[in-house]
Amino acid sequence: MEIIRMKTDDTETLSIIGRIDTITSPQLQTVLVEAISLCEKVELDFAEVSYVSSAGLRVLLMGQKSANTAEKKMIVKNISSQVMEVLNITGFSGILNIV
Repeated sequence: MEIIRMKTDDTETLSIIGRIDTITSPQLQTVLVEAISLCEKVELDFAEVSYVSSAGLRVLLMGQKSANTAEKKMIVKNISSQVMEVLNITGFSGILNIV
């Protein structure tokens, strides 16, 4: 997995490339926690995400809860149909801010 970070004003966009699984989710968690602490809005661009495991879902839930607690915004965008199906089945589509 690769994460490309781009910051503009109070928004940081994390473009994620590859799979979010047990091996890569700690890297995403580290970057996401830092981005939420530094910015008012964090966008996760999933255009190049091919797979999200339960470990990846846990990181997304943690990020959403952290953003909500800090009264900040976390958005997930450009989700493929395969990943969206996982989010729908697990109920995460109702928890995450998806654009």
